[in-house]
Amino acid sequence: MEVQDVHHSYGRRSVLRGIDFALSPGMLVGIVGENGTGKSTLLKVLSGELRPHRGVVRHRGRFGYCPQQVILNDAFTVSQHLNFFAAAYSVPDLRRAEETMEILRFSEYADERVATLSGGTRQKLNLTLAVMHDPQVLLLDEPYQGFDWETYLRFWDLVAQFRDTGGSVLVVSHLAYDTDRLDQVWRLRDGVLQGREESAG
Repeated sequence: MEVQDVHHSYGRRSVLRGIDFALSPGMLVGIVGENGTGKSTLLKVLSGELRPHRGVVRHRGRFGYCPQQVILNDAFTVSQHLNFFAAAYSVPDLRRAEETMEILRFSEYADERVATLSGGTRQKLNLTLAVMHDPQVLLLDEPYQGFDWETYLRFWDLVAQFRDTGGSVLVVSHLAYDTDRLDQVWRLRDGVLQGREESAG
């Protein structure tokens, strides 16, 4: 993925003021910043949910997007969500989804309606839907909200496996204490990315 000179504003408030970066295959990259700095706006632009007022975003291959706000239908079961998304993505089977559910330990909820699920389990489903079509680029916005510690560690195992098989992962978060898990870290401040820091990990 290549991003060149991306700008976005809400009225007179300029949120993104010239974002430039490239996401290479086999990279696990983080963008961190305080709440309100434009991280979610940037991911919406990268995913195509928002059009930038200026600049270009180029994708090569499939991408998956896990937004901060879980968008699920409370009336449907977990399995129904998987089947709907499989049809939308033209995925021939649910193998990848089922593997992800095993890793995140929520396979037993397959027949449960979303309305009955905890926030953490809903987030597990949200993440599963983002990866079930085996994307080459994965965009994750605060992806571990509501996870307990064991699931949190399993999340990092999942994205590391994705990265190690040649995928590209972009994790956006306001927390910066896990940057040692990332190959590279950018900080979003004043509408621009600062400090392309190579992680010691």
